[in-house]
Amino acid sequence: MTAQESGTTAAGTEALRERLLASLVTARDRTTLLTSCVEDPDLTAQHSPLMSPLVWDLAHIGNQEELWLLRNVGGREAMRPDIDVLYDAFEHPRSERPSLPLLPPEEARKYAAEVRGRALDLLEGADFEGGTRLTEAGFAFGMIAQHEQQHDETMLITHQLRTGPAALTAPAHEPVPPYTGPAEVRVPGGPFTMGTSTEPWALDNERPAHIREVAPYWIDTVPVTNAAYQAFIADGGYATERWWTPEGWAHVRRNSLKAPLYWRREGSQWLRRRFGVTEVVPPDEPVLHVCWYEADAYARWAGRRLPTEAEWEKAARHDPVTGRSTRYPWGDADPGPEHANLGQRHLSPAPVGSYPAGESPLGVRQLIGDVWEWTSSDLEPYPGFAAFPYREYSEVFFGPDYKIMRGGSFAVDAVACRGTFRNWDYPIRRQIFAGFRTARSESA
Repeated sequence: MTAQESGTTAAGTEALRERLLASLVTARDRTTLLTSCVEDPDLTAQHSPLMSPLVWDLAHIGNQEELWLLRNVGGREAMRPDIDVLYDAFEHPRSERPSLPLLPPEEARKYAAEVRGRALDLLEGADFEGGTRLTEAGFAFGMIAQHEQQHDETMLITHQLRTGPAALTAPAHEPVPPYTGPAEVRVPGGPFTMGTSTEPWALDNERPAHIREVAPYWIDTVPVTNAAYQAFIADGGYATERWWTPEGWAHVRRNSLKAPLYWRREGSQWLRRRFGVTEVVPPDEPVLHVCWYEADAYARWAGRRLPTEAEWEKAARHDPVTGRSTRYPWGDADPGPEHANLGQRHLSPAPVGSYPAGESPLGVRQLIGDVWEWTSSDLEPYPGFAAFPYREYSEVFFGPDYKIMRGGSFAVDAVACRGTFRNWDYPIRRQIFAGFRTARSESA
């Protein structure tokens, strides 16, 4: 049963309740893993001024769940009104959070667990059809599951930034033959439906569905690889001003950038640090930990460009046979392990060409999972946008300061990843699990 079909009958209501329960439990299991694999000093330390202490994320997850499920949906009194300001992400920048009187690890765990117990009781009797917009199709519960998974991704970024021995493990990818398919795919011009008005847990910036007209273009079949990016480095990419925007060139010079974050040269090899392990950079994996400026410079060097957000979504969702926009590249079915590298099942992107079952009708691969993909587009509202359930989720970020990323990464759970999902960050950010693919106009 797809998400759109849930909640229309008694059986559908129970299926929806089970789906929401599974999403919440999966998120909490991951949170527990990420906060129990290190000792308390690592939870309270700030491993980078770009990130919060892990213990802040843990209590923030509980506080948001209490705010939206217990107070807004359930009408309950605040459990800990005294801590609301501590865990309001807009009150304190990340660099200041270690100085706040945060809940210590054990107290944060107990608080989050108490909130979760009450939230599950609320879920058991929730009305998904006759209530408010927050409860319709379980939106608020789905929003909270997505919120927790987004913070789990943030905590995984913090784990990558921390120094010291490895604390996380995951299976290696299954070997796949080297990718020998076409380098690029043509996407026909014409209109397509972008965004959604039917995905029940879609966030406000994904809405509403609307028609976009896109000229014909070509897009990379797979993301840009480490090997391809090494060729850019070897050709003096970081030392050649003409490949960079003025802002990007200033950023490169100011920060002495010479390679993706966590890479270092040793003899004839490039090495990288990955979750406490130093290893040779795998040539056939998508390049990771590059900022927007680096992605844009590589594309210029290659004689190409970054795709627009609309081009990315058309490549990911448009079925030229039916004219429909599907939920995912492979169709409307929820992601399975055969479709995409999601949910921290692995701790790195899969080699390019993996997951043939997840390719789009046009033959584009790995659009979902592996690495977030930078696009050329700024974060802007869709026509008819309406903030819900609060302005601070999207509206306050609209404008030229943020660049859009699409597709998710190996660190993203399926509940927080779909063909319409939009992510954004400053163009200088490199700690995020971002890579890219390139495009070109048909006339180019």
